[in-house]
Amino acid sequence: MSGVSRRGVLGLAGAAAVAGAFGTGQAAAAPAGGALIGPAEGQQLHVMTFNIRTDTKAAPPDPDSWRIRRPILAELIGIEQPTVLGVQEAMFNQVKDVLQDVPPFYDWIGLGREGGGRGEFMSIYYDARRLEPLDYDHFWLSDTPSMIGSKSWGNNVIRMVTWVRFHDRRSGREFTHVNTHFDHQSEPSRQRSAQLVGERIAGFDAGLPVVLTGDFNTAAGSSESYRILTGGGLADTWTTADRQLTPAWGTFAGYKDPVEGKDRIDWILHNDKVSVRRAAINDFRRDGYFPSDHLPVQALVDLT
Repeated sequence: MSGVSRRGVLGLAGAAAVAGAFGTGQAAAAPAGGALIGPAEGQQLHVMTFNIRTDTKAAPPDPDSWRIRRPILAELIGIEQPTVLGVQEAMFNQVKDVLQDVPPFYDWIGLGREGGGRGEFMSIYYDARRLEPLDYDHFWLSDTPSMIGSKSWGNNVIRMVTWVRFHDRRSGREFTHVNTHFDHQSEPSRQRSAQLVGERIAGFDAGLPVVLTGDFNTAAGSSESYRILTGGGLADTWTTADRQLTPAWGTFAGYKDPVEGKDRIDWILHNDKVSVRRAAINDFRRDGYFPSDHLPVQALVDLT
């Protein structure tokens, strides 16, 4: 099943060709002390999940405008520089915009949920200086998970998963990153999706670390989907972290100040081959504007 990446689009071109095709990829410089976690040091990995909000074609000064949000998102990623970043809701134009805007050492893998460049992507961006993809695939959250664009279980829109198995050149370890977006309306769909994702993760190499990122559209801690996943061998980085760097804000802030204690619907989960050092929910904004109606969630982890 095919996907799209910078190298997949361009072939094995050099850095100059990449810059020529997509722009220089220069991100805004990080202000001193501006990162919550920042670039991972040593053998640790910085994992981020972020629903970047689809491009609704809203015009400035609407806070939903991609023209407003795009440079703020670029600045945030340039400051934090996650090792891996799972995004949700990205349309193909946004996938390309993000690649153009982030530091030039990033690459990505993804596929539109309707096939090809059509529909939203669950793209995974990664630091290509450090990580080498060894395998990847996509599946759909339905009774026919191998069928592109399939849907079941009461959801009105297509939902899918992208996963990548990486080799970490720095540590010599391998791990798998799984990225998804559960349905926003159907609770049966969310529960069946959790079961399917859990089954697929259980079918991976049992010796490998796994991180699962996503917008799950349901509350961490109290929902059945969360119980299914965390009862099936996964744990929540927010609760297992040695240290939480921010309040437990609700992650769907709607371009407003986040509220502590509201639902965390965006999570990073992990299996028992991962130890979590830091966790954060980032309320980054610029001149009162946010990069998305969601807040990104971050974790600094060790592969154990």
